[in-house]
Amino acid sequence: MTTTPIEAAVLRVIDEMHANLGQELTIDDMARTAMFSKFHFTRVFRDVMGTSPGRFLSALRLQEAKRLLIETDFSVADISSQVGYSSVGTFSSRFKSCVGVSPSMFRELDGFTPEISQVQNPGVPVEGTRGILRGRVHLPEDRRPGHCFVGLFPTPVPQGQPVRCAVLDGPGSFEFRDVPAGTWYVLVHSVPYGHEHVPSGTGDEDIVSVGSYGPVTVHEDTLLMPAEITMRPLDALDPPILMALLDLRAGALDRLAG
Repeated sequence: MTTTPIEAAVLRVIDEMHANLGQELTIDDMARTAMFSKFHFTRVFRDVMGTSPGRFLSALRLQEAKRLLIETDFSVADISSQVGYSSVGTFSSRFKSCVGVSPSMFRELDGFTPEISQVQNPGVPVEGTRGILRGRVHLPEDRRPGHCFVGLFPTPVPQGQPVRCAVLDGPGSFEFRDVPAGTWYVLVHSVPYGHEHVPSGTGDEDIVSVGSYGPVTVHEDTLLMPAEITMRPLDALDPPILMALLDLRAGALDRLAG
């Protein structure tokens, strides 16, 4: 991956985040690592990553917690401490909000969820939810095809409940109806057929493909341009995939909950 000097500075900070997931890391610390002023660093990081340094660090901590829950026998309390939380209750609440299930349930389900609930009309009257978003997911020839999770989120980080979502049998077309007014991001995640057992955010093999589209702003009765999304390998400048993905190992495609 060819990086610009700005991206290289952000990557230095992300490396520092990974090395200090259990320690306090302030914006001043990050700005020194990037060799920028604090205010310039915060703006640059948000421009490159689509989210603030603090939110990205929180996402990395939860990503590591997911890995530890799957790959170790550490207790939830131990994992909470290892990823920088002083309160198990705060950790568990944050984990469930972002991943979709509690830490203990995530471990019990091997990193998956039997269903994904969609947020219904978040703060928007029913009569204002008439946007339709259509699109197509493309996969380059050098990427291996598989099921594609497509979700509509309020931020560039795939966490919490999507506003709308679908699981495609493979790359192809999708359509979201009754999209609420607001600004949204389309985020796509895919692993090759036969790798459905790999929970999101875990494993070292270069098999995850991701894609994104947005931000897209929806107004009442909006006619939106089609979203053309080309998948690519997950890299260090992509936000962690926090939400627990649908369990496709047992043919759970019909379990999307409205």
